Amino acid sequence: MTEVSRGLGTGRASVGAVLDFAWDAGEFTASDVMASTSLTRSTAIDAIETLVGADMLHELPNARAAGSYRSGRPARRFALSPDLGVVVGIDAGDTHLAVTVADPLDRTLVHHRVENSSDQSADERRATILEQLRAALEEAGILRDRVLALCAGVAAPVNRDGVSPPHPDGFWERTNPGLADALRDWAPVVEIKNDAQLAAIAEGAVGAAIGCRDYVALLASERFGGGVVVDGHVLHGAHGGVGESIVFDHIVGVGSAFGLRYAVQDQVRAAVENGEITVDSALGHLAGRRHIDPRLVLTLAASGDADAVRITDRVGATLARVVGVLGSMYDPSRVIVCGAVAESIEPVLAAARRILPDELHLPAPEILASTLGAEVVSVGAIATARRAARERAVPRLAEQRLSELA
Repeated sequence: MTEVSRGLGTGRASVGAVLDFAWDAGEFTASDVMASTSLTRSTAIDAIETLVGADMLHELPNARAAGSYRSGRPARRFALSPDLGVVVGIDAGDTHLAVTVADPLDRTLVHHRVENSSDQSADERRATILEQLRAALEEAGILRDRVLALCAGVAAPVNRDGVSPPHPDGFWERTNPGLADALRDWAPVVEIKNDAQLAAIAEGAVGAAIGCRDYVALLASERFGGGVVVDGHVLHGAHGGVGESIVFDHIVGVGSAFGLRYAVQDQVRAAVENGEITVDSALGHLAGRRHIDPRLVLTLAASGDADAVRITDRVGATLARVVGVLGSMYDPSRVIVCGAVAESIEPVLAAARRILPDELHLPAPEILASTLGAEVVSVGAIATARRAARERAVPRLAEQRLSELA
């Protein structure tokens, strides 16, 4: 029995089977339903008519009217109703906030991304998230009661109730400022997830892990954090802490949970301070800035700049140690480096690939750069919200509408 069928109850299994089929089918006919399910023609037609009457499916113009049929009686064609509602994904990062409104299938309606101060209090952060959520729905022209499912990603472990454990410095409580309660009434299904777990979901859905059952999505720009998939399952843990990065504070050769952006910056400044890189060189000029954009260093390395290559080799050694730890703990076949830094990270990955085999007794995992860029968490949040809509929110909506028709 499908998840949709379970949501509708066994008494409406045929209706659930047709509704589940409709998610992936696009336009379809009763014959298509029969070919993909165990339903008889009469049962398939009855279920389709029931769902049309409940506004869960809508009938399309027939093939002759659409100009694609020439003779005989055209088959009736159906599709999921375009008016079921929307899903929302939120990427509530430490220094950014992105809100995406999308339809339940494949179309993005609105995507907002703004920079956010890491100095905000928990109350200010919660208010900003709700304000941006309202603004995105307003721009999409969507009323709040049409949101089917919402998923928010935060830079903190999150338990199955959407709550983060206490952090010694209060960071987790600030980055997840009671979002499970604050967002509870915004959709029939609300999920709060760790951002690295959402990155793993995104990579498995549309990224570098399609078809892979054992991998780690390594968020690596600001802080290290791993979304771990083993045997096709996203690992979670009692408090949502699988892949939490504090372990790297204690690993010789890494020494910090801060990500590759800071590793590049620190290596450049250290090389200038000890005289390996002159202050009048290309990298030396960068060292005088308050923040060093790692993409500038990586671009120089890709062009063959000797100083930049030296830096990326050292950062690659750090990444190899990180991947070595993940490889020893989880035995992945791939580690996918995610986040904004992934767009230009290849020189670091090349160095890490050379070093990694010496960090492991197991076969070394393949190290890849994500193609999903800075929006990887948003992609995972929308994918999670769409799945929640399909498996939970829409079956509930169908059950409600069918009950009203009875």
